Amino acid sequence: MFIYPENLRAKPMLWLWELRDIGIIGIAFLLSVLALSQGAGMVPLVITVLFSFLTIRVDGSSILDFLRRAACFLILQQQYYEWRLDP
Repeated sequence: MFIYPENLRAKPMLWLWELRDIGIIGIAFLLSVLALSQGAGMVPLVITVLFSFLTIRVDGSSILDFLRRAACFLILQQQYYEWRLDP
């Protein structure tokens, strides 16, 4: 079931994922099954399932978005603190 957003500015959704994420998950799943059939192991399939879980969108936000913001805040961007003494 394809649900287009009501305000026409939000990204189109398919079930719980954006269409871009569905494409990435589909291609990764095909490559994972191919790797599994060639004897490469379960690692690509586990990564695909983990990515599909992290990109589930509820109320416009996903776990992956939260992890990206947390990494930027804690690790990637410099924080600036200004200390002053109040008399």
